[in-house]
Amino acid sequence: MASWFADTRPLRNAKFRRLWTANIVTVVGAQLTVVAVPAQIYAETGSSAYVGLTGVFGLVPLVVFGLWGGALADVLDRRTLLVCTTVGMIATSALFWLQAWAGNGNVWLLLCLFSVQQAFFAVNQPTRSAVLPRLLPMNLLPAANSLNMTVMQAGAIGGPLIAGALIPVFGFPWLYLIDTLTLVPTLFAVVTLPPLPIEGTTGSLGFTAVLDGLAYLKSQPVLLMSFLVDIIAMVFGMPRALFPEIAHLDFGGPDGGGLAFALLFAGIPIGAVLGGVFSGWVSRVERQGVAVLAAVMVWGSSMLGFGLAVSLADRWRLPMLVAAVLMLVVGGAADMASAAFRTSMLQSAASDDVRGRLQGVFTVVVVGGPRIADVAHGAVAVSIGAAATAAGGGLLVIIATVLAAVAFPAFVRYKVVAATTR
Repeated sequence: MASWFADTRPLRNAKFRRLWTANIVTVVGAQLTVVAVPAQIYAETGSSAYVGLTGVFGLVPLVVFGLWGGALADVLDRRTLLVCTTVGMIATSALFWLQAWAGNGNVWLLLCLFSVQQAFFAVNQPTRSAVLPRLLPMNLLPAANSLNMTVMQAGAIGGPLIAGALIPVFGFPWLYLIDTLTLVPTLFAVVTLPPLPIEGTTGSLGFTAVLDGLAYLKSQPVLLMSFLVDIIAMVFGMPRALFPEIAHLDFGGPDGGGLAFALLFAGIPIGAVLGGVFSGWVSRVERQGVAVLAAVMVWGSSMLGFGLAVSLADRWRLPMLVAAVLMLVVGGAADMASAAFRTSMLQSAASDDVRGRLQGVFTVVVVGGPRIADVAHGAVAVSIGAAATAAGGGLLVIIATVLAAVAFPAFVRYKVVAATTR
């Protein structure tokens, strides 16, 4: 049975352990802001379309600074870059607190602050991922990525639950203040890392370096397909922009916060944590391409089931809330498995001098896909309703994944030598 639980060997490395432990605190605070921003916007406007605008204001800096941040991570010392971007995220979280404390009613100011925060995040994440192969052997990367995702998703459970309880009582300022304070442990963890200069020939800080990274990626069809299936899963199948509306109109919660609101936001992370706890099997999988496709199909089926459960909420509100959250839990577990395999495939396929740029593309795809989904789901829901939008998106994920598998058989055949015993 022990072989089915999370592989904890990466935690024997002191540097990785400090980063991982600091994240336990940091991700809870970060998720408070993730929940508070759409909740504050919905409370101010009462519109899912405005909530969906977080996708636009988040996507543009993610694309621009994600790609450029990857280029920076292939030139500058990665420890220095992590310190600077972490300080930037602390500063923007403090500004979130200040605008809420001052009683800001301007949605556009909130969206602009969100864009700045996403810009720092977009540089930080590819740098952080590019560091892992310098700290750990390649055979431990799937286990390390599973551990990281488990902590991130555990925070995504605690964040919505805490936010759902605190918003009606204390309002938004306290959530942003907690986020600001919980970033401090991560700053300490990255400050204590050793210098991490680039191994091999470094790139440049210009746009040419980004193009060079994209050209390298173009020669890797399996990695391109791994990005495509994630775009399919997230753009068509991520219904999070609909959660405030569904919680309020379909499940009878208040227009900001509440139990249904918290449960919907926590559903996918709960599934991801359960998937991470029982992730010992990921280190033994050889047919990683097939595993990714299977996980994405399960994700799409779960989102289809979620939409169907919401559509029946007017008849059986409490049972359908339970069913909807269970569908999100199953989807979260499938997404965790898919992400662990795709991240490991990318980290092990590239040399250190291009790893930052490829991780930048990965960050744009992984985080940008849900941002596009926010815009699309928010706009479509205005016409056909939230339940139909969620169910239809899940069905599109299933159809598009099957078509992609037929079009790229090399991805289906992709196989690696699995790690042996612990």
